[in-house]
Amino acid sequence: MTQALIRKEKLAELVTFLASRQKVVGPVPLSNGQFKFAEVSSLAEMALDYIPTILPPKKYFMPQHETLLKYDVAKGQQMEAVVEVEELTLFGVHTCDLAGIQCLNVVFSDRPKDLHYMIRKNHITLIGLECSDYCDSYANCGMLRNHLPKGGYDLFFSELEDCYMVDISTHKGESLVEESGLFEPVVFEVEKQLQTLRKAKKKIFKSEVPIRYQDIPRLFDETFDSDVWKRLGEKCLSCGNCTNVCPTCYCFDILDEPELDLSKGRRIRVWDSCQHENFAKIAGNESFREERFDRKRHRFNRKFRYPMLRYKRIFCTGCGRCSRTCMAKIDLKETINALMEERG
Repeated sequence: MTQALIRKEKLAELVTFLASRQKVVGPVPLSNGQFKFAEVSSLAEMALDYIPTILPPKKYFMPQHETLLKYDVAKGQQMEAVVEVEELTLFGVHTCDLAGIQCLNVVFSDRPKDLHYMIRKNHITLIGLECSDYCDSYANCGMLRNHLPKGGYDLFFSELEDCYMVDISTHKGESLVEESGLFEPVVFEVEKQLQTLRKAKKKIFKSEVPIRYQDIPRLFDETFDSDVWKRLGEKCLSCGNCTNVCPTCYCFDILDEPELDLSKGRRIRVWDSCQHENFAKIAGNESFREERFDRKRHRFNRKFRYPMLRYKRIFCTGCGRCSRTCMAKIDLKETINALMEERG
């Protein structure tokens, strides 16, 4: 792992250089004060000071609609596997979203490996961007320890006084630094500035809920039968907004889409949600999570308890998207506080 620096006045030139090589996606401002990841060709189109985008960058690793197989009888084709992939650079990804991508990497590389995901991942270059302060009041990245970089990127930018310190984590990132010709060796003064930034962040980012990281899974184990879940069930609309915007939700459905004459068609993967009423329905119209509170409890446990048992990591990244987008105003931090209060 090596480091370099790039002067702020050269950042626009870097984006132009990247866009000349392949598609570049970055955070783009919307008219309503929100942001989205979208294709850009220049730095001027982006907003590097942004709250988490409406949808996380997982949409480039696991598209909302993805063709897996296709066939065309007229061309003599049987079912043929398809991988929809393109070379892509994701620019300005916050640490919470980098953590989300790492969670997806763990899931889809588990047996049986998801080859569509793994192939697409290898065609994406990740350039991270450090946050020096909270995005807004919904964020809970301090509790989840995701306010600091933990790898999972090719390059990682930390903004300092007149430059960015750049952490180079992969051979791909190293090649970009060398080929662009825009980077400089790190000097001692810049290293001191980075240390000052990290010290300041220790004072800014605290656990937003009074609980230790290692105690979070046990809290959800001990409060499985809590009345908090029933109260949430009364509020929840089962709309699935929280799962759509979550950077680590990966549930999907498989659909076949034939043409009306059955001459050709395709099999696609689409996002699904454990919060939808039909998600847990099985033969005979039975459902093993019929009540809304069952589904809401399941989602929280899927973030904070179950993945810790299987993967030794929590799957909430602290981005705050679920609280930010919930039409019923269900807030993640308020829920954890309520569980702690009821447990005593």
